[in-house]
Amino acid sequence: MLFNPEESIDFNGNTGPFILYTYARIQSIFRKAGESPGEFAAKLKKDKIELLKSEKDIIKLIYQYPQMVKNAGDALSPATVANYCYELAKSYNHYYQDTPILKRVDSEIAVFRVVLSWFVGKIIKQSAGLLGIQVTERM
Repeated sequence: MLFNPEESIDFNGNTGPFILYTYARIQSIFRKAGESPGEFAAKLKKDKIELLKSEKDIIKLIYQYPQMVKNAGDALSPATVANYCYELAKSYNHYYQDTPILKRVDSEIAVFRVVLSWFVGKIIKQSAGLLGIQVTERM
């Protein structure tokens, strides 16, 4: 195995910086919104919102998180956590590029999308912690 320093800091592809960039991107949503994730979550109503396929896919990944952690622990495989985190970050980045989060959407949809983003960020942060990487929040 060869170590390539340029690839290790690449913001594209299956790399740590790509995943951490996704986390930073999510934090910037909260700065732009001017409210904390908890304040947004409190606004989330229980009315039905029609979800996009990409939102459903992200929710499925979020749902898989506890089982993935258990499987990784049982197998003593941190790579399982890293691969899951990459898949979540990749799915979220496609979603972020294709879907307005705060602008040009109904306020209920914006609230849902911010809360969904918060969950993704929370899982990325927890996954990084499992891999020994400390991630801080700055809002």
